[in-house]
Amino acid sequence: MKRRVALIITICVVCIGIVIGVVVTRGGDSEATPDTVAVTRGDIVKTVLVDGNLEMPNKAYLSFGVTGTVTDVLVAEGDDVTKDQVLARLDAPSLNSSIDVAGLQVEIAEEQVKAARAQYEIAKENLDNGVPGVSEDVLELQLDMAKASWETAKLNLEMAQLSLESAELNLEKAEIVAPFDGLVADINIIEGKEISTATLATPAMSLVDTGEIEMRGSIDEIDIATVKVGQPANIILDALPDDELDGEVAFVSFVGTTLGGVVSYDTTITLQNPTTELRDGMTATAEVIIERRDNVLFIPNRALRGTWENPKVLVFVDGQQEEREVTLGLTNGINTEILSGLEEGEEVVLPASGERPSFFFAAT
Repeated sequence: MKRRVALIITICVVCIGIVIGVVVTRGGDSEATPDTVAVTRGDIVKTVLVDGNLEMPNKAYLSFGVTGTVTDVLVAEGDDVTKDQVLARLDAPSLNSSIDVAGLQVEIAEEQVKAARAQYEIAKENLDNGVPGVSEDVLELQLDMAKASWETAKLNLEMAQLSLESAELNLEKAEIVAPFDGLVADINIIEGKEISTATLATPAMSLVDTGEIEMRGSIDEIDIATVKVGQPANIILDALPDDELDGEVAFVSFVGTTLGGVVSYDTTITLQNPTTELRDGMTATAEVIIERRDNVLFIPNRALRGTWENPKVLVFVDGQQEEREVTLGLTNGINTEILSGLEEGEEVVLPASGERPSFFFAAT
């Protein structure tokens, strides 16, 4: 029995020794070959993210301007149209009659102007040459009356012309005409539908200019000072993740919006290469390029130690860790440019697993 107990104890001691040996060996290997990363040459791009949606700013909600029955719907949803193209018409016979009447009134008024002018010319000639048996005072009075009649006739002609223009304008309101080149996005009328006074305000159809599209989003107040009009941006769409669009910051609001205690500023980014796949309202994320450095040395931020004012790294050289001071340049939050202190290809030591980072960015 005692021999069995002694044997068990011996086996346990041996197992414990093996475990300790493995742990020690692994710990020694970890110290001898720490986790490192090579100093790399490439591009550092500092960006600010903007979340928002695409918008087609040139939109038109089109309606008739008078009541009547829809006789013609000349387009379908999705059709491309050109400026001044007639898209729909109302049956408005009373408007045509109004134009005919107004046109006749203009013709009558024109004749009345001609007659009144002739009377004025006669009265003027009578005053200049005299009329036997008629005093000069009477001739002057006749001239004044003829002149007044002529002025009244001209005024009546102007009023008749205005009535004709008004009738023609009302007839134009019985048609829907494209105000610009674009695409028919929506149609809410059918032939035979009655357009009443109550439904005049409801858009009959809508038109969008698909050639002009922009992204509207918001920027956090922390980043707003770095974003300027004219800065380039790369735009990614949730619906088209494989497509990257080029953009440019066109507007940054000076007035903030507070929501849930967070202040943000409205921003507009124009798209420089819009495609036919784009749709109004698509969710988008833009990376506004604040600063860029090409073909520079950089390392991961987690390899940095010390402070921004006194940054250091551990360099793994000939199996030994060597502390070295470095000069930092641009950072994008993940990697940081190295201006001096390291050479391309050198291996810098990364923190061990579970080790808290010893570097804190006081500036960027």
